[in-house]
Amino acid sequence: MAKSRTSCDNTKSAVGYIGRSLAVFELLLSSSVGRWAPLPLRLIVGYGFAAHGFAKLLRGADNFTGILHAMGLPVPHVFAWITIVTEIVGGFCVLLGALVPIVSIPMAIVLLVAIFTVHLPYGFSSIKLQAITPTGAHFGQPGYETDLLYLAGLVALVIGGSGPFAVDNWLHRRLAAASGAARGAVGRQNDLDV
Repeated sequence: MAKSRTSCDNTKSAVGYIGRSLAVFELLLSSSVGRWAPLPLRLIVGYGFAAHGFAKLLRGADNFTGILHAMGLPVPHVFAWITIVTEIVGGFCVLLGALVPIVSIPMAIVLLVAIFTVHLPYGFSSIKLQAITPTGAHFGQPGYETDLLYLAGLVALVIGGSGPFAVDNWLHRRLAAASGAARGAVGRQNDLDV
Protein backbone atom coordinates (compact mmCIF):
# COMPACT_ATOMS: atom_id res chain seq x y z
CA MET A 1 0.00 0.00 0.00
CA ALA A 2 2.89 2.36 0.84
CA LYS A 3 4.41 1.75 -2.61
CA SER A 4 1.14 2.60 -4.31
CA ARG A 5 0.77 5.81 -2.32
CA THR A 6 4.34 6.90 -3.21
CA SER A 7 3.66 6.24 -6.89
CA CYS A 8 0.45 8.26 -6.70
CA ASP A 9 2.24 11.11 -4.90
CA ASN A 10 4.99 11.10 -7.55
CA THR A 11 2.37 11.25 -10.31
CA LYS A 12 0.57 14.14 -8.63
CA SER A 13 3.89 15.90 -8.15
CA ALA A 14 4.82 15.46 -11.82
CA VAL A 15 1.40 16.68 -12.96
CA GLY A 16 1.73 19.70 -10.65
CA TYR A 17 5.19 20.45 -12.01
CA ILE A 18 3.96 20.20 -15.61
CA GLY A 19 1.02 22.47 -14.78
CA ARG A 20 3.30 25.08 -13.22
CA SER A 21 5.69 24.84 -16.17
CA LEU A 22 2.84 25.39 -18.62
CA ALA A 23 1.65 28.40 -16.61
CA VAL A 24 5.14 29.92 -16.78
CA PHE A 25 5.30 29.15 -20.50
CA GLU A 26 1.91 30.85 -21.07
CA LEU A 27 3.13 33.87 -19.12
CA LEU A 28 6.24 34.10 -21.28
CA LEU A 29 4.12 33.93 -24.43
CA SER A 30 1.76 36.64 -23.23
CA SER A 31 2.15 39.96 -24.95
CA SER A 32 3.08 41.72 -21.72
CA VAL A 33 6.19 39.56 -21.28
CA GLY A 34 6.82 38.64 -24.92
CA ARG A 35 7.26 42.26 -25.92
CA TRP A 36 10.61 42.17 -24.07
CA ALA A 37 12.02 39.47 -26.39
CA PRO A 38 13.83 41.91 -28.74
CA LEU A 39 15.77 43.50 -25.88
CA PRO A 40 18.34 40.70 -25.37
CA LEU A 41 18.71 40.45 -29.16
CA ARG A 42 19.44 44.17 -29.39
CA LEU A 43 21.95 43.97 -26.56
CA ILE A 44 23.98 41.07 -27.94
CA VAL A 45 23.82 42.04 -31.62
CA GLY A 46 24.51 45.71 -30.94
CA TYR A 47 27.29 45.05 -28.45
CA GLY A 48 28.85 42.37 -30.68
CA PHE A 49 29.01 44.64 -33.71
CA ALA A 50 30.33 47.63 -31.76
CA ALA A 51 32.95 45.47 -30.01
CA HIS A 52 34.22 44.09 -33.33
CA GLY A 53 34.35 47.58 -34.84
CA PHE A 54 36.25 49.01 -31.87
CA ALA A 55 38.65 46.04 -31.92
CA LYS A 56 39.51 46.80 -35.55
CA LEU A 57 39.88 50.48 -34.76
CA LEU A 58 42.08 49.90 -31.70
CA ARG A 59 44.38 47.53 -33.59
CA GLY A 60 44.64 50.21 -36.24
CA ALA A 61 42.63 50.67 -39.39
CA ASP A 62 45.82 50.04 -41.37
CA ASN A 63 46.06 46.56 -39.85
CA PHE A 64 42.54 45.73 -41.07
CA THR A 65 43.32 47.38 -44.42
CA GLY A 66 46.29 45.00 -44.76
CA ILE A 67 44.05 42.02 -44.08
CA LEU A 68 41.56 43.15 -46.73
CA HIS A 69 44.42 43.77 -49.18
CA ALA A 70 45.80 40.26 -48.54
CA MET A 71 42.33 38.86 -49.27
CA GLY A 72 42.37 40.64 -52.63
CA LEU A 73 39.47 43.02 -51.96
CA PRO A 74 39.52 46.15 -54.15
CA VAL A 75 40.12 49.54 -52.47
CA PRO A 76 40.92 47.91 -49.12
CA HIS A 77 41.45 51.24 -47.32
CA VAL A 78 37.93 52.41 -48.20
CA PHE A 79 36.33 49.06 -47.33
CA ALA A 80 38.23 48.90 -44.04
CA TRP A 81 36.78 52.24 -42.92
CA ILE A 82 33.29 51.41 -44.24
CA THR A 83 33.37 48.17 -42.24
CA ILE A 84 34.64 49.82 -39.05
CA VAL A 85 32.09 52.64 -39.20
CA THR A 86 29.28 50.21 -40.06
CA GLU A 87 30.14 47.98 -37.10
CA ILE A 88 30.49 50.81 -34.57
CA VAL A 89 27.61 53.05 -35.69
CA GLY A 90 25.36 50.10 -36.55
CA GLY A 91 26.15 48.44 -33.24
CA PHE A 92 25.22 51.55 -31.26
CA CYS A 93 22.05 52.05 -33.30
CA VAL A 94 20.95 48.47 -32.65
CA LEU A 95 21.78 48.82 -28.94
CA LEU A 96 19.58 51.91 -28.79
CA GLY A 97 16.93 50.45 -31.08
CA ALA A 98 17.44 53.39 -33.45
CA LEU A 99 16.82 53.10 -37.20
CA VAL A 100 17.23 49.33 -36.98
CA PRO A 101 15.62 48.52 -40.38
CA ILE A 102 17.97 51.00 -42.07
CA VAL A 103 21.26 50.17 -40.32
CA SER A 104 20.57 46.43 -40.68
CA ILE A 105 21.18 46.64 -44.42
CA PRO A 106 24.90 47.58 -44.31
CA MET A 107 25.35 45.36 -41.24
CA ALA A 108 23.94 42.38 -43.17
CA ILE A 109 26.24 43.19 -46.09
CA VAL A 110 29.28 43.16 -43.75
CA LEU A 111 28.17 39.75 -42.42
CA LEU A 112 27.59 38.31 -45.89
CA VAL A 113 30.99 39.53 -47.08
CA ALA A 114 32.60 37.94 -44.01
CA ILE A 115 30.80 34.66 -44.68
CA PHE A 116 31.75 34.44 -48.35
CA THR A 117 35.30 35.81 -48.14
CA VAL A 118 36.51 34.40 -44.81
CA HIS A 119 34.37 31.80 -43.04
CA LEU A 120 32.74 29.67 -45.76
CA PRO A 121 35.76 27.43 -46.43
CA TYR A 122 35.85 26.47 -42.73
CA GLY A 123 32.32 25.09 -42.62
CA PHE A 124 29.43 25.86 -40.30
CA SER A 125 30.77 25.49 -36.76
CA SER A 126 32.36 28.49 -35.10
CA ILE A 127 33.95 26.44 -32.33
CA LYS A 128 36.34 23.71 -33.43
CA LEU A 129 38.29 22.34 -30.49
CA GLN A 130 41.42 20.76 -31.91
CA ALA A 131 43.51 20.05 -28.82
CA ILE A 132 43.99 20.78 -25.17
CA THR A 133 47.62 21.27 -24.26
CA PRO A 134 49.38 22.53 -21.12
CA THR A 135 49.11 26.04 -22.60
CA GLY A 136 45.32 25.73 -22.98
CA ALA A 137 42.71 24.92 -25.57
CA HIS A 138 43.52 25.29 -29.26
CA PHE A 139 40.76 25.97 -31.75
CA GLY A 140 40.55 25.75 -35.52
CA GLN A 141 39.38 28.47 -37.89
CA PRO A 142 35.82 29.61 -37.17
CA GLY A 143 33.05 28.84 -39.62
CA TYR A 144 30.05 30.98 -40.52
CA GLU A 145 27.76 29.94 -37.62
CA THR A 146 28.17 33.18 -35.64
CA ASP A 147 27.63 35.31 -38.74
CA LEU A 148 24.35 33.48 -39.38
CA LEU A 149 23.29 34.04 -35.77
CA TYR A 150 23.93 37.78 -36.13
CA LEU A 151 21.98 37.80 -39.42
CA ALA A 152 19.08 35.97 -37.76
CA GLY A 153 19.12 38.49 -34.90
CA LEU A 154 19.00 41.41 -37.34
CA VAL A 155 16.16 39.82 -39.32
CA ALA A 156 14.19 39.18 -36.12
CA LEU A 157 14.64 42.82 -35.03
CA VAL A 158 13.60 44.16 -38.44
CA ILE A 159 10.53 41.90 -38.69
CA GLY A 160 9.46 41.92 -35.04
CA GLY A 161 10.49 45.43 -34.06
CA SER A 162 13.05 46.77 -31.62
CA GLY A 163 11.00 46.15 -28.48
CA PRO A 164 10.79 48.38 -25.41
CA PHE A 165 13.19 51.23 -24.65
CA ALA A 166 13.87 51.70 -28.37
CA VAL A 167 14.48 55.02 -30.07
CA ASP A 168 12.48 53.65 -33.01
CA ASN A 169 9.34 53.61 -30.82
CA TRP A 170 9.83 57.26 -29.92
CA LEU A 171 10.47 58.17 -33.57
CA HIS A 172 7.35 56.26 -34.64
CA ARG A 173 5.20 58.15 -32.08
CA ARG A 174 6.67 61.48 -33.20
CA LEU A 175 6.08 60.74 -36.87
CA ALA A 176 2.53 59.53 -36.16
CA ALA A 177 1.78 62.70 -34.18
CA ALA A 178 3.25 64.91 -36.92
CA SER A 179 1.34 63.00 -39.58
CA GLY A 180 -1.89 63.31 -37.61
CA ALA A 181 -1.34 67.03 -37.14
CA ALA A 182 -0.61 67.45 -40.86
CA ARG A 183 -3.78 65.52 -41.80
CA GLY A 184 -5.79 67.66 -39.40
CA ALA A 185 -4.40 70.85 -40.95
CA VAL A 186 -5.20 69.62 -44.48
CA GLY A 187 -8.73 68.69 -43.36
CA ARG A 188 -9.27 72.15 -41.87
CA GLN A 189 -7.94 73.78 -45.06
CA ASN A 190 -10.31 71.65 -47.19
CA ASP A 191 -13.24 72.73 -44.98
CA LEU A 192 -12.29 76.36 -45.56
CA ASP A 193 -12.00 75.84 -49.34
CA VAL A 194 -15.56 74.54 -49.61
